[in-house]
Amino acid sequence: MGKWICDLCGYVYDPELGDPDSGIKPGVRFEDLPEEWVCPVCGAGKDQFSKL
Repeated sequence: MGKWICDLCGYVYDPELGDPDSGIKPGVRFEDLPEEWVCPVCGAGKDQFSKL
């Protein structure tokens, strides 16, 4: 499971941590996030993320 970074604000999605504020539990791969998921910091869509 790799980490992904938001190209707009630098937020890093770490699948080991998930995104609890958005209801995403630890262990969810970036590829498995819902399509409507957005960066919790700036609101960018998944298409604005790059793999680290």
